[in-house]
Amino acid sequence: MKALLKKYTHLGFEIGLLFKGIFALCEILGGFGLIFLTPDRMNRIIDYIVRGELNEDPKDFIMNHLVVFGLNFTIDTQHFWIFYLLSHGIVKLTVILLLWRKKIWAYPVSVAVFIGFIIYQIYHFTHSHSILLLILTVLDIILIWLTILEYNDARKKHKTKSEEKGENTT
Repeated sequence: MKALLKKYTHLGFEIGLLFKGIFALCEILGGFGLIFLTPDRMNRIIDYIVRGELNEDPKDFIMNHLVVFGLNFTIDTQHFWIFYLLSHGIVKLTVILLLWRKKIWAYPVSVAVFIGFIIYQIYHFTHSHSILLLILTVLDIILIWLTILEYNDARKKHKTKSEEKGENTT
C-alpha cells in the first residue's frame, strides 16, 4: 500500500511539473509576444473585434470591458507584463528543469520559489479577487507538498547511493 501511495505521489509530482512547465513556456511566449503588441496595435485589434458587436449591442458587457482594457494598456503596462511574464516564466521553467534532472539542491530552492509565487498571487488576489489566482495558489500548495515528499525520497536515494560508494554523508 505504501509503495502504491509513493507511486501516485510521484506521478502527481511529475504531472504537476509538466503542467507548470507548459504554463511557464506559455508565459515566456506571451512575454515575447507582448514585445510586438504595442498599445496602438492592441487598440486596433480591439477596435476590429468590438466594432460590430457594440453597434448591435452598445451595452455588451464583455466588449465594453475589452475597450476599457485597451484604453488602460499603456507602454508602462506593456513593459511591466513583458518583464513579469518573461522573468516569471524563465525562473519557473529553470526550477522545473532542475527538478526533472533530480538536482537535490533544487528541491528546497523550488519550494522557496513557489512560496514566493504564492505570496505574490495572494497579494495580487487582494486587489483583483480573481478566482484563477486562488486556483493557481491551491495548485502551487499541492505542488509544494508533492515536492517536499519527492525531496525526502530523493535525499534517501542520494544518501543510499553515497553510502554504497563509500562517501561520507555527514
